[in-house]
Amino acid sequence: MSDEPSPRALTEQVLAAEQDERRRIALFLHDGPVQSLAGVALMLDAALDFMRRGETDQAGEVLEKAMFRTRLTIGELRDLSFNLEPVVLRDHGLASAVNALAQDRGIEHGIEFAIDVAAAETLGERSQAALYQIVREAFEGAIRRGPPRMFAVRILSASDGLEVTISDDAPGERRKRSIEVLEERARTLHATLSVDQADNGTTMKLVLPTYAGSE
Repeated sequence: MSDEPSPRALTEQVLAAEQDERRRIALFLHDGPVQSLAGVALMLDAALDFMRRGETDQAGEVLEKAMFRTRLTIGELRDLSFNLEPVVLRDHGLASAVNALAQDRGIEHGIEFAIDVAAAETLGERSQAALYQIVREAFEGAIRRGPPRMFAVRILSASDGLEVTISDDAPGERRKRSIEVLEERARTLHATLSVDQADNGTTMKLVLPTYAGSE
């Protein structure tokens, strides 16, 4: 008997992963940008009230705070858009997208990156997008656990597909759900994922069969 999941099981896995993604986005929007914009609206109401009373100095102070919070919210939404699917991934491929992630988040946390993902350029657009999400979530998980001093992504061609190795030197993941999310994403690529965790780092190996990358 074949160990490959049935089409129905794969469909259910894809739908489950998409539902989890929608829930994470909804929670982020509710607790982040929506709350921030609600605060901005209150500030604008207060500034308008100060202006009606002729207290322009106070109105100006409140408006400055509202502008600052608005810029922060724009940054949060820009980050969300980049994380979902950065434009550079669509226009220039996985290598450019991972390098952009390293420049953005790696420099912010002082993390040294080692990237070798050229072999993934043979994958289709959707497969590259799914693989990018796995790399991004693994990286964000390492930041939560550390942050790490080093994060490495290596993709090599193998006889039966691609072998992806993602490693970091942050403490091992304690939350089972974080690994389950990555496993769900791997299943959408028909890939297998193994995770080796230790106190001094985590190594993930993803084996992506050749047929999974075709579209």
